[in-house]
Amino acid sequence: MPEPVDQYSFDNPLTRYDRVEPPIQHQPEPGVQSRMTPVPDRGEKTYRGTGRLQGRRALITGGDSGIGGATAIAFAREGADVAIVHLPDEEGDAEHIIELIREAGRVGVAIVADITDAARCREIVRDAVAALGGLDILVNNAGKQVAVDRVEDLADEQFESTFRTNVFAPFWLVKAALPHLQPGSTIINTASLEAYQPAPDRLDYAATKAAINNLSKGLAQQLAPRGIRVNVVAPGPTWTALQVSGGVSDDQMADFDEESTYKRAGQPAEIAPAFVFLASAESSYVSGETLNVNGGMVTP
Repeated sequence: MPEPVDQYSFDNPLTRYDRVEPPIQHQPEPGVQSRMTPVPDRGEKTYRGTGRLQGRRALITGGDSGIGGATAIAFAREGADVAIVHLPDEEGDAEHIIELIREAGRVGVAIVADITDAARCREIVRDAVAALGGLDILVNNAGKQVAVDRVEDLADEQFESTFRTNVFAPFWLVKAALPHLQPGSTIINTASLEAYQPAPDRLDYAATKAAINNLSKGLAQQLAPRGIRVNVVAPGPTWTALQVSGGVSDDQMADFDEESTYKRAGQPAEIAPAFVFLASAESSYVSGETLNVNGGMVTP
């Protein structure tokens, strides 16, 4: 991999990171990033903060690894206190992120929770507000993606679980967070390229990402009079634990670098700056927007 560079360095985006070229590997859900080969880059050595989120308080679901982990690191280095939500099996990854948040001189809080339960989502917000002293930024990032070739084999239980994780949980968390969000606060939801270009073996996942994209645009209009912005980040193929925990087939994993126009997979560290922009006052006139970060793959 090239020498680490921060997000402000000027270089060729096609070669900013090496191709992943992952060996075929499998983990049970939800997947642990530290056991992946190669380990994704969350910006631990590269992200440079400039105080863009000084004094803000953020809650990030799926903040232990991948895009959520990279966003947690970036937010902390920009001056925010951060609470992350993760599953019990992800404790090792979460501890690493909390350590980096605290190294940045910020408050870091890890909340172990299954977000597919409405009551637990309300507790998550309550716990985050208590730990951080309030809430200014909500990032709904946690996601479930399990590839199934044939619709006949897509279990009812998986279809429901994917929607509960990817759509219901953000809805519940937004409702719980709103009493704490003041004018200037932001909500950022994670969609996907799949919202526009659904893979045939990811019917449930792609449908949820289209739903969260649509939900966010409606919510942005409803919350605009309150001074609360709602936006979406839609990543393209990015090397995260989703891929090794059933998110793609073996053939797709072997060809993972070939999906994007850049002919290399994205790294979580490349996605996090989009969340920083949408969380910061630099995007004060941006709401209801979907920011596609996908290596040149054209979307509507």
